[in-house]
Amino acid sequence: MGDLYRLKGPDALQRFREGRDQLFRTHPQSPLSAETRKGFKGLLYFDHDPAYRLTARLEPADAGDRLEIDTGGEDGVITYRRAGWLNFRLGNQDCRLTVFSLVGYGGGLFLPFRDGTSAKETYGGGRYLFDTAKNTDGLVLDLTAGSPDLTIDFNFAYNPSCAYDARWACPLAPRENWLAVPVRAGEKAFS
Repeated sequence: MGDLYRLKGPDALQRFREGRDQLFRTHPQSPLSAETRKGFKGLLYFDHDPAYRLTARLEPADAGDRLEIDTGGEDGVITYRRAGWLNFRLGNQDCRLTVFSLVGYGGGLFLPFRDGTSAKETYGGGRYLFDTAKNTDGLVLDLTAGSPDLTIDFNFAYNPSCAYDARWACPLAPRENWLAVPVRAGEKAFS
């Protein structure tokens, strides 16, 4: 999956989505059950919208700030550290999302979120914007060395594995990462 986040060119989003569908259909670690894969026609997405590729300001967090989230599955409780906050405007609203570092999970950065589309147009538990430990950040997160500003792209927002099959347990967006504004970009609810 990480290789899809390294695609280049004006059709990168289209090729990303086609590649994701192919992996869901054929990969042995697909989050889809074998039965579901037989009739799988592809994931559903919002149309690409350049307004959801936006500039955010990174505000660092204190290193000791922790949060524990129960996955509801075999993984049990996962401990996060708040790495920082992304502050940005979406539409006419000021927004803030917490970026987490998962303790004991490769030290990557992780950004789960819910928004005004959750449980209506998108998965009720929320979606992920990136998880750097799993290399899902290349097309989503663009950093400039020495600058607190970065670019994020919600067109690549994706569902956690538990959205596809109950055998998966996933860390979901904590309350502090619930946006009131709808984010009509990225992956829609799986049906």
